[in-house]
Amino acid sequence: MPLLPKFSLAGKTAILHSAGGDDAPFLARALAEAGATVFAVCRRQDSLDAVLGALSAQSGEHGGVVAVIDSDVKVAGVMSEFQILHERVDILVNDSRSIFARAATGIGLADWDEVQSRNVRATFLISQAVGALMIAQEYGRIVNIISGLAERGMINGSAFSVSQAGLLALARSLAVEWGQHNIRVNAIGVGWTTADDIPVEEQRQEQLVRYIPLRQKGQPRDIGPLLVYLCSEACDYTTGQPVYVDGGLNAHP
Repeated sequence: MPLLPKFSLAGKTAILHSAGGDDAPFLARALAEAGATVFAVCRRQDSLDAVLGALSAQSGEHGGVVAVIDSDVKVAGVMSEFQILHERVDILVNDSRSIFARAATGIGLADWDEVQSRNVRATFLISQAVGALMIAQEYGRIVNIISGLAERGMINGSAFSVSQAGLLALARSLAVEWGQHNIRVNAIGVGWTTADDIPVEEQRQEQLVRYIPLRQKGQPRDIGPLLVYLCSEACDYTTGQPVYVDGGLNAHP
């Protein structure tokens, strides 16, 4: 199916900020297939390698850096690297879902701070820096990829859930604050996913899959079409919204 012109990202430059995980290469590929040039910011070299590998078959001057964004100095360094290659930034995608599972009574202060730093602090810092550029150019699209636990509770999930709720609150707040500058800020909520092609009947042997209304896990590629829309000029009257691609999980009682 050909890409509709209003959904095209041709001529756009995107920063993909990832804390790691299986989804980042698929997100990068979706952006590139829609025409965007992608600059990846990853916490680890193996994550960056996976993203660049996914982009290798796509046209464009794609690149990226390895960086742990935990201070103004670090984010300034990342933006300096980016601006060597690009004059403007049109899109920012934050994929900050660094998982942490532990009973609340067993979470130390250092663990708590690390989870919030990886997921919320890093996202805020890069959004602040990129947002300043978008405000100056009066255009931008920002999408935070979040877990469905932003709005749900789970045993052993307090620290992670709080970080995801923070990412959703950040998207909503920036949407209100930056809407006057033609910047749209939204979130994509995801549930249980797998990058492996596991037959549905085999998946349904798992108890957790039976809890998902569609009775199967999602694939990272399921996020791609919605991501492209939220990053495109077609997304003109949608901002501050979480949209869930989770097989109905967030609607489950």
